[in-house]
Amino acid sequence: MSKTRKIAVIGGDGTGPEVSAEGVKVLQAVGKLEGLHFELSPLDWGGDRYLKTGAALPEDGLDQLRKFDAILLGAVGHPEVAPGILERKLLLDLRFGLDQYINLRPVKLFPGVETPLKDKGCDDIDFIVVRENTEDLYCGAGGFMHKGTPYEVATQMAIYTRRGCERCIRYAFELTRKRNNPKGKKLTLVAKTNVLTVGHDLWWRTFQEVAKEYPDVQADYNHVDACCMWIVKNPEYYDVIVTTNMFGDIITDLSGIIQGGMGVAAGGNINPEGVSMFEPMGGSAPKYTGTGTINPIAAINAVSMMLDQLGEVKAAQRVMNAIMHVTGTKMKSQAAGKMGYTTSQVGDLVCEAL
Repeated sequence: MSKTRKIAVIGGDGTGPEVSAEGVKVLQAVGKLEGLHFELSPLDWGGDRYLKTGAALPEDGLDQLRKFDAILLGAVGHPEVAPGILERKLLLDLRFGLDQYINLRPVKLFPGVETPLKDKGCDDIDFIVVRENTEDLYCGAGGFMHKGTPYEVATQMAIYTRRGCERCIRYAFELTRKRNNPKGKKLTLVAKTNVLTVGHDLWWRTFQEVAKEYPDVQADYNHVDACCMWIVKNPEYYDVIVTTNMFGDIITDLSGIIQGGMGVAAGGNINPEGVSMFEPMGGSAPKYTGTGTINPIAAINAVSMMLDQLGEVKAAQRVMNAIMHVTGTKMKSQAAGKMGYTTSQVGDLVCEAL
């Protein structure tokens, strides 16, 4: 009898509940095929709850989540809630409170998915970005002085710690080794050491020291501006990228577009020793709510990532293979309303392909 995994499902806002429902559908289907057992608990945390109660999650929300094995998130973003509120009071509070210090973003072009890069195919676009997830400018350190006057001063401080840098870098080296790219194991640090000569110097020195423990991995470096150019010009150059929170935020959105758009991109907020959260990257897309036209592939991709993190590697690969079959042989497009199928039908197709 396999262990029962407890999964919290936060559908969230807009189309989030719709895509997360398809992710759950695939999770249950692969569970039956692989003999896995899941206990799913839906949580109504998000914009509607915030409008009713003034809180995006309950006071004991973090304690509740610590009892789960993983979290599947649909999307956050409500048209009646000012930008930034839910992002900080839900997403960032969960990342920081659960110490999900790794943001993991696989960048993989699936068969049949169009990329805006000319003459690039699936073999060219296949790398992973490891983004530090709990430090940098997102710590919220700073403030205003003389706000609203001609003399206003605003500060926003980037905070880096040796512990924060090292645990992220070490995770990235281990992932590069595990990934074992047949083209060569290479980890690229992306920073801006020529200008940000304090915080990024800490990243650089930590990277060099940890690299000595991984002689089988090529330790590489790019300035962030060069990296943005190379991701577009030669994405095949990359195996694994490790970078800071702010730069990772930008790089992963650029990378999401070259893998075919946010309809397929998924990510994980990882605490290797605790509870991790997995989500599609496409946002809540409120204008498509209830139309049945939104693409659920990213949410299903997030389920594959979640299974892998839970140690169910065979089930994770089974879901990934099914996704690639559906994108490669069934779907007309990854754009909302142009898939050739409804949201629910795409989920059904993935289940059939398992």
